[in-house]
Parts: sequence; C-alpha cells; structure tokens
Amino acid sequence: MHQNRKDIAVLVGSHRKDSINRRAALALAGLGPESVALDLVEASHLPFYNQDFDADAASAPASYSDFRRRIARADGVLFITPEYNRSYPAVLKNAIDIGTRPYGKNVWSGKPGAVISISLGALGGFGANQQLRQQLANVNMAVLQQPEIYIGNAGALFDGDGKVAVETTRDLLRGFIASFAAWTDRAGTAAAA
Repeated sequence: MHQNRKDIAVLVGSHRKDSINRRAALALAGLGPESVALDLVEASHLPFYNQDFDADAASAPASYSDFRRRIARADGVLFITPEYNRSYPAVLKNAIDIGTRPYGKNVWSGKPGAVISISLGALGGFGANQQLRQQLANVNMAVLQQPEIYIGNAGALFDGDGKVAVETTRDLLRGFIASFAAWTDRAGTAAAA
C-alpha cells in the first residue's frame, strides 16, 4: 500500500442502480495507480439546496455538513456524468451548490478536479462535460484540461461487476486516471503554496 495515497472523491451524476456511469466509477477505482484511492461519494440523498439553511445552521440537514466535510478533506474530485438534455444532471448541480455555501466557505475552491462524461449516445456526453467544466471553473476548482474523456456508445463497455469489458476503453481510462493523479499532485501543491 502506498504511504501517501491521494484521497479522490468520486461524484457520479446518475444515481440509477444499474448506471453505466457508476460502473465506470467502480472500474476506475481498480485502474488507478497506487498513489490514489478513489472513493464513491453519494450525492443523490442530499435535499435540494435552500439558502434558508445558511441563515440558520441548526436547521440545515446533517447531510449537508457531512457532505461538505467529506469534500473538504478530499485531495481531488472526479466527476463522472451522463448527459441529460445536453447538460449534466441536477444531482451534480445540487452537490456543487451545497459545497459552495454558506458564503465564504466554498469547499471546492482550489481543489483539483476532472470530468468524464459517459453516455449511450454517440457524442459521449460532450455537452454535459463542457457545461460541468465551466461550472467547476466558476467555483474555483483547478480542472484538468487534458486529456478530455467523452465515452459514447457505452452500453457494452462495462460489465455488471464494475469491470471494463473492452481493452481499448480500459487503456483509455487507465491513462486518464494516471494523468489525473499527476494533476492532483501538481494542482494540490500549487493550491497549498
């Protein structure tokens, strides 16, 4: 086991039980270098963000505080998203909003991040990927620019056990997670300086 493993929180935009995006997240956990540990962080249980909770912290759902603490301690965040109507799902937008509040306590700020979009369609979630990248830049995350990953026609790429069924896809994801691990080191060092 690597002594100083980077803690990478993984947020999946689809909370469907048999989600291809969830399968990809599970696959990535087994493809990364020893220097990173990927941890699936659930966000679908979070109530919709409500600014009233900022004024009265005692009335805020405990899940908000738990989520914020989890993201704050992560060394980086990987977003894996499907595309719904040319955008990323509400579950991710809600999680991002919760993490930026209360004002002045943005847990995303300066944190290394990356996006993978996966869809059954041919375009690989390009619209969702680009919109999510823009949103992450807006909350001051250090977003990995290259490689960009858009995986289309993904229906047969992952098996039910969270394994990649196609060797070229496995190689692509292995290369991506290695790049993200290196990015987390560089961006994390810059943020700490």
